[in-house]
Amino acid sequence: MSTQVSEEVREALHEGRPVVALESTIIAHGLPRPRNLAVAHELEALVRDGGAVPATIAVIDGTARIGLDQAALTRIAEDPSVRKLGHRDLAPALATGTTGATTVSATAWLADSAGIRVFATGGLGGVHREWAETQDESADLRLLAQVGITVVCAGVKSILDVPATLQRLETLGVTVVGYRTDRFPGFYLSSSGEPVDWTVRTPQGVARVMRARDELGGPRAALIVGNPVAADQQLDPQLHDRVLAQGLATAREKGVTGQAVTPFLLDYLMVHTEGASLEANLAAVRGNVWLAARIAAAYRELP
Repeated sequence: MSTQVSEEVREALHEGRPVVALESTIIAHGLPRPRNLAVAHELEALVRDGGAVPATIAVIDGTARIGLDQAALTRIAEDPSVRKLGHRDLAPALATGTTGATTVSATAWLADSAGIRVFATGGLGGVHREWAETQDESADLRLLAQVGITVVCAGVKSILDVPATLQRLETLGVTVVGYRTDRFPGFYLSSSGEPVDWTVRTPQGVARVMRARDELGGPRAALIVGNPVAADQQLDPQLHDRVLAQGLATAREKGVTGQAVTPFLLDYLMVHTEGASLEANLAAVRGNVWLAARIAAAYRELP
């Protein structure tokens, strides 16, 4: 596979220093320009402030890049032709010289293959509403059952079927813990209302879970750390529920189906909450990146 690890990330991994993987889809497709590039720089700075090395991941001209320089980061942020790549898209993208931003599944796969242990993102994909009719499930879930990486997230996107997603993660053997919460986070919301079986309260506690998994061996699967957005930074729950219900009804009326549903609903929420959903998303991402850096550092400090 055509993969290039930046010198900084390669040296950090070789020396056993903490590294945190970051996805690039939020930069290319999740934020308006030029704010997206500023956020990319902010997230990398948060990783460094937490004592770790950032490894933003993308595909540039058919090469998987783990750790982006300024030119590559700017291209991902500013080039409108940048594609969105899940892990299933990586081989065609590399073979055809494509440039693309990596989703959760592609980022987790590439990070794990490089030996990176911690990955920070916003929200995961999951089982879609009305799954019985559509059979629509994010590729994130099956991929996370195959990689041994720790993923710090604010739950799954709240437009999805959260109980079904948690059931699917259990079936796939993916461990889920709440960070200082006994409820699974709700992406834009601090809580989805769904319980989690395990709660950890410190970065060191997460690191000890990671070490215990190392020592157990056995089947590889991700460790999901659900880190809720702060209550004072979440989207107003009543506004969220009202706008989401309107968005779901509008999607049905317009015949929006399949992969088009998620971007439609996320855009609908952003427009009809007057940008409040975007700010809640960014608050969640910042919190996840901050925590991921400290987990990575704590893991490297274990005896």
